[in-house]
Amino acid sequence: MAGKTIVVLGGGVGGLTAANELRRRLGPEHRVVLVDKTGMHLFAPSLLWLMVGKRRREQLTKDLQKMVRPGVEIVRAEVQAIDPDRGRVVADGRDIPYDTLIVGLGADLAPDLLPGYAGVAYNFFDLDGAARLRDAVQRFEGGRLAVAVSGLPYKCPAAPYEAALLLDAALHRRGIRGRSEIAVYTPEPQPMPVAGPVMGKALTALLAQRDIHFHPGRPLAAIEPAPRELVFQDGSRESFDLLAGVPPHRPPRVVAESPLANAAGWIPVDNRTLRTRADQVYALGDVATITLANGKPLPKAGVFAHAQARAVANSVAAALHGGRASAFRGNGYCWVELGGGKGAFASGDFYAEPDPDVRLRRPGVFWHLGKVLFERYWMGEGLERVVAQAALDVGGRVLGVPGIL
Repeated sequence: MAGKTIVVLGGGVGGLTAANELRRRLGPEHRVVLVDKTGMHLFAPSLLWLMVGKRRREQLTKDLQKMVRPGVEIVRAEVQAIDPDRGRVVADGRDIPYDTLIVGLGADLAPDLLPGYAGVAYNFFDLDGAARLRDAVQRFEGGRLAVAVSGLPYKCPAAPYEAALLLDAALHRRGIRGRSEIAVYTPEPQPMPVAGPVMGKALTALLAQRDIHFHPGRPLAAIEPAPRELVFQDGSRESFDLLAGVPPHRPPRVVAESPLANAAGWIPVDNRTLRTRADQVYALGDVATITLANGKPLPKAGVFAHAQARAVANSVAAALHGGRASAFRGNGYCWVELGGGKGAFASGDFYAEPDPDVRLRRPGVFWHLGKVLFERYWMGEGLERVVAQAALDVGGRVLGVPGIL
């Protein structure tokens, strides 16, 4: 068989996984090309730890060249056009032809879409913003701390609630929680509504246990920097002294302008195969949109990008070498960090009908340890280093000695 070229766009969780799985499964006659504008991978789940001073910036990023399997070709360039009719993409003015294309360009952060956001909100979805929020939390001397969701959709549906819980723990460590108020504002009717009412009630209870005020159904219209107020679409206002804001999200421009996109700019895909409307083109992760049985979209989360990438890579390899294609089955999970060395864990079937069947496990040290181990594994640390760091963390908590968290 003549060699084929499989081009993967985006070096996030989905793109990186797809490229590595393809290289592992395909023979050397086939090319695997990974196109990414920075050539760096960001482990986004740890931004929340950076936000509260439990990680350093350099611990969250790694050169993609050090994360891919030998034989994966990396092109550091920004994708400017996707042309499925001609079977090619354009990146920094260069034509890159493909036989199969996998689009994993993610969702772009768009703070400019909310008036006033850039002037006062701390964007903890961004490396620089999370670092700035860490410094602001260290300077904070008490008052009203708000966590606000600017709009829907946004990636990592548990993030604003996890952020509030971690900020609560950070203020306790500094001894100023007693003179502080924490509130979460969101347009959603409950935390993680797509996961169903059981999950929403469990997260609401976690917030209430820590005296974190939850305000659902509050869509934002603007932020007023001078009086430091959130302005909601119904005209009501809430003041704050420190604001951690989930920024608006939008599809990448190159995707929204491509023939693959729907009216909203995202790429609709088959919910099992991840195929798009174009032949030999797949989309996965945050850039793809899948409608669940209850009419809600599948959340934008790294765990789904990872599972989708594995399914797509297996299907592409099966088509080239023979074998059985894989299907994405809609199973997902996430950690919810609480601070103080504890975490919770949610998992379930998002393709269940009529609603996703998702449960939150009882919080404890075990789940926190699981996230630490996963972070270390993902960033490519050796097993001995992973176990040693985890032991330091858990042992430090037991003995009262600071560990990595």
